[in-house]
Amino acid sequence: MSEKDKLIIGKNLKYLRKLKGLTQQELANHLGIRRSSIGAYEECRATPKYETLEKISDFFQVSIDLLVKEDVSQYSEDELQNHPGGAVDLEGKALRVLPITIDSEGRENIEFVQQRASAGYLNGFADPEYIEDLPKFQLPMLGSGTFRAFEIKGDSMLPMKSGTVIIGEYLQNWRDIKNGQTYIIVSETEGVVYKRVYTKILPDGTPVLTLRSDNTAYAAYDVSMEDVKEIWKSRMFMSDDFPDPEMSMEKLTSIVMDIQQEMIRLKNQN
Repeated sequence: MSEKDKLIIGKNLKYLRKLKGLTQQELANHLGIRRSSIGAYEECRATPKYETLEKISDFFQVSIDLLVKEDVSQYSEDELQNHPGGAVDLEGKALRVLPITIDSEGRENIEFVQQRASAGYLNGFADPEYIEDLPKFQLPMLGSGTFRAFEIKGDSMLPMKSGTVIIGEYLQNWRDIKNGQTYIIVSETEGVVYKRVYTKILPDGTPVLTLRSDNTAYAAYDVSMEDVKEIWKSRMFMSDDFPDPEMSMEKLTSIVMDIQQEMIRLKNQN
């Protein structure tokens, strides 16, 4: 973050702390961090990490967006509580009710989103009638929870091949994302994708998800959390392609990169 960002965060933290009538030590105790860290933030000698910003945001009930971008000292406590300029609802407090289907015994089904239906899913994911028309099945071994199955496309997540079905568990609270784990992300910009996910804050305070492929031939990219509609934590996969015990990830990556280099060479020749 820039020096200006540090200054805003430090000033805001000090104002909010005093607004609550807390000492630096008392605030540190509430947040589970050291008092010296509070002092460093308020004096603009350090910038809180994303996890700490989340704790500050939760404790003071002020969005991360507001903490990073705006001087909150211009607002009273009541005005802050009703401020419309909040950030993304990471805890899902204002998210819609997820449409689901149940079988004849009242058990939740697992709806199946096939490759050819993934584009339509982005438009119909909130429509109960659309969800009702999806193929559905049961897998009792998954236990309680809300699950959905997505058929992935392409070779970006090798050794998971195109056509593999990923069964995801609905993630209501986006703060539960574990960096480096795999998720199905449904977003306005990217549609339905299966990637390794990492959370971060951009220099301007925008919270984003960094999506990484297991196939290193594909570059990582960011998706704004404002564009994200659903997140499903991967729980299981199904495939009719049995793995080759002699085929390592390194070998697969090497083969794919060799093929891509050959395609580039042939294209240049033409």
